[in-house]
Amino acid sequence: MRFHRQTIHVDEAAHLLLAEDISLPEEEVDIHEAYGRTVARDLYATCDLPPFDRSPLDGFAVRAADTRGATVDQPVFLSVVETIAAGQVPQAELVPGTASRIMTGAMLPKGADAVVMFEQTVHPGTLSPLVGVKKELKPGENISRRGEELCEGTKIAAAGELINAGTLALLATFGCTRIPVVRKPRIGLLATGSELLDADQPLVPGKIRNSNGVMLSAMIAEAGGIPVWFGRLPDDLTKAKRALENYMEQVDAMITTGGVSVGDFDVIASLTDEPDVKLLFNRVAMRPGSPTTAAVFRDKLLLGLSGNPGACFLGFELFGRPFLAHMLRQRDQGVRKIRAVLATSYEKPCPYPRFLRGRLMEKEAVLYAYPDCNDKSGNLSTLKESECFIVIPAGGRGKQAGETVDVIPHRSPSWSRKE
Repeated sequence: MRFHRQTIHVDEAAHLLLAEDISLPEEEVDIHEAYGRTVARDLYATCDLPPFDRSPLDGFAVRAADTRGATVDQPVFLSVVETIAAGQVPQAELVPGTASRIMTGAMLPKGADAVVMFEQTVHPGTLSPLVGVKKELKPGENISRRGEELCEGTKIAAAGELINAGTLALLATFGCTRIPVVRKPRIGLLATGSELLDADQPLVPGKIRNSNGVMLSAMIAEAGGIPVWFGRLPDDLTKAKRALENYMEQVDAMITTGGVSVGDFDVIASLTDEPDVKLLFNRVAMRPGSPTTAAVFRDKLLLGLSGNPGACFLGFELFGRPFLAHMLRQRDQGVRKIRAVLATSYEKPCPYPRFLRGRLMEKEAVLYAYPDCNDKSGNLSTLKESECFIVIPAGGRGKQAGETVDVIPHRSPSWSRKE
C-alpha cells in the first residue's frame, strides 16, 4: 500500500474520521473547573429568571395610577413608606398615594406596578417622607417581571456546547455547581525517525531536535485533550507494532508524526499493511501533507501526520482537531471556513489544493489574507505568526491579488499589525 495509494479529497478524509463511532463518557466537575469543557447533556433552568418581580434601576416603586398628570412643572407628591435594598423583602404594601424607595435588583413591593428613576423625582438625593414624581408612568414601566428572561425548565446549556464565561455565569445563577462534562480524551503522541533528538539534547551532525512533539502536545491540549507523550517509535516494524499495542491500551487515540511516506524506514506507512490494521486513508489531495494517514488499530484511531513541521501543523488542524471535537461530542466538529480577499498573488501551480500559512487583516471593513512567503512544508520559523490557512485551488493558475479565497482560521488574528 505504500506505493499504491488511493488519493481522496480532504473533505472525504475528514468524513471517514468523523464516521468512526468513538465517544467518551461523561464526568462531573466543579463549576470552577468547568471552563472550556464540553457539556455532556442538556441543562435546564431550575427556577424563573428573574425569580421575582424586581427593579432594574435605582428609584421609587409606585402605583402608575398615582402618577397620572405628573410633569416637571407640576410633580405629584407621594408618601415614602420604606426603603428597599437589594436582597431585602419588602415589608409594606403600596396603597394609593404611597411609594417605596428602591434600589437596583430589589424585590418589588406588593401593589407597585412601575418604578420611577431618581433623576425623574424632586431632590432625588434627599431622604424625605415625600417624593415628588415629575413623570407620568405607565403600568409595567421600568419593571423586570418574574421569568421574563428565562422560565423554569428552559434549556440553558446544550449537550456538545463549549462552556465559556457566560455559560458559567448562567449555571451559577441556577445553582448548578456540579457540571456534567465529557471526559477529556487521552491522546497518545509518538514521533518516528532515528534523526530526532530531545529538545534538551545537544545537536550532533545529521540530527535535529523534535519540535513536532511539543507543538502537537500544545495543540491537543488547546483542542480539549490530554496529551500523553510516549517518545520515539522504533524504525523496526515488529518492535514498533509491539510498542504501539502497549501504548494503545493507555490512551483513547494515538497521533504520530513522521514515518508516513514511502521511505525505507517509514514505519507508520508499513504498519498499515498489517492484516489487523484497518486503513482509512493514506493519501489526501492536499499540499503540504499529502501522505497523511489514518487507521484503526486495536479499535482506536491512529492518525499519522507528516514529519515536516508545517505539514504536521496543517494535518492536525484539518483532521486532529475535528476528531477530538468528535470524541468530545461537540456540536461543531468540522473545519470552519471564511472568505477573504487575497492580498498578494500566489501563482505556483499544484495538482492538489494548497493550504498556505498566512495571516489576516481588516482594512476598511474588508478582510484580507496575506500568504506566508515561506511556504515550504519543512519550514517552521514562521509557524508562530500563522493565523490561518489560505486555500489555493488545484490547477495551474493559482490565485491573483484581489481574488476571493477560502480561509481556514486557526487562531485569533493580531489586528494590531500594521503594514
